[in-house]
Amino acid sequence: MKIKQLTNAEFKEFSEKFKPSSMYQTTYYAFTMNEEDYDTFFLGLMDGNILKAATLVLVQKINGFKYALAPRGFLIDFNDLELVSVFTKEIKKFLGRREIVALKINPLIVKKVYNADYKVIGQNMYYDNIFNHLKKIGFYHLGYNNFFEALKPRFEAIININLPYAQLFANIKKPFRTKIRKAERDGIKVYHGNINNLDYLYLQTKKKYPRDLDYFKDLYTFFDKDNLIDFYYSKLDTTAYLQITQARYSKYEKLSADLNQELIKSHGKNDKIINQKLKVDEAFEEYKKQLVIATKYLKDYPDGIILSSALVVKWQEEVYLVMDGYDEQYKRFNAKHLLLWKLIGRYSKLGYKKFNLGGISNIQKTNDIYKGLNEFKLNFNAQAVEYIGDFELITNSPLYFMYRKSADFSNMLKPGK
Repeated sequence: MKIKQLTNAEFKEFSEKFKPSSMYQTTYYAFTMNEEDYDTFFLGLMDGNILKAATLVLVQKINGFKYALAPRGFLIDFNDLELVSVFTKEIKKFLGRREIVALKINPLIVKKVYNADYKVIGQNMYYDNIFNHLKKIGFYHLGYNNFFEALKPRFEAIININLPYAQLFANIKKPFRTKIRKAERDGIKVYHGNINNLDYLYLQTKKKYPRDLDYFKDLYTFFDKDNLIDFYYSKLDTTAYLQITQARYSKYEKLSADLNQELIKSHGKNDKIINQKLKVDEAFEEYKKQLVIATKYLKDYPDGIILSSALVVKWQEEVYLVMDGYDEQYKRFNAKHLLLWKLIGRYSKLGYKKFNLGGISNIQKTNDIYKGLNEFKLNFNAQAVEYIGDFELITNSPLYFMYRKSADFSNMLKPGK
């Protein structure tokens, strides 16, 4: 068997058929990262005329040295230890000759699967064999990171959407179902956008995500060539919201007046009516405040208010939530809850099997700063899938030694060092 640099068409054909695969091991992602100043190419292992394994390789410059990445690992059967050995050996030689110091991978090798209640519901019986073999053939494991320090998240929240629509909704935690229903009642609607609407996403994520608007547009452009990407956003219909608020205000105004009449008839001695009136008046006061806000919303935003957004990629039988955001000043509307539910339901009906909500932190670290993120995603009845983590393969030892020295020197120059 020998290594071969694949054409775009050869890699595309292989990646479309190989399972398990990832949107990050595709030509579309490669072209996107080209625009982010990465050099990219595709490598394959040929057994005669048969392509046995392949990978996308991204190359970045770090302190003047070339460092390679294979996001989500190789497209290979990791249970075939001999095949992994041969492919690794050939890749090491190929990259080393091109003065690439090392290769980092974070393959889709599942370690454990947890349910939404943090209980282990699945384990990879071949995990230890694969892990030990990778170390044996030269890969260095970079540790079981618990947060988001890695090339890609070590934990992902994934929903099985190969279920009836009603069951999918019933599986969502009750507080979330309540929020979703309320968002709809408040006049929030979900729209299927396009590349011209991506600024909504950028404005909602620019403070927490390092990529810029051009990255989102490039991602959309390349994946859209084969209709593999969609953009959605939610909007508050301010006209509808005012009408809904007016109706609620009038309803509780009447209820309050009616209960007041009943109290007069009972000479104020009916405790049941008194308690009812206290609750109604409390709600009435809230709708009175909401009416002022709703009136201002319509005046200032007659075309509606963009509340949340989501960019998704469709790859094989899985839908990836690549990025999502919301406007924090309108968080109380729960528009993100509604938006994600609408997407889950939509893609389930279209025949997709999984909805990948993206990275979470280690769910066993329940007191970390990402607890809210974890709970939000798992409340949609997602499973937490734990992967093997990052491995590094040194491909050019002399240059790698110099690269490590340069990295140490750069750290010394940082403030506070």
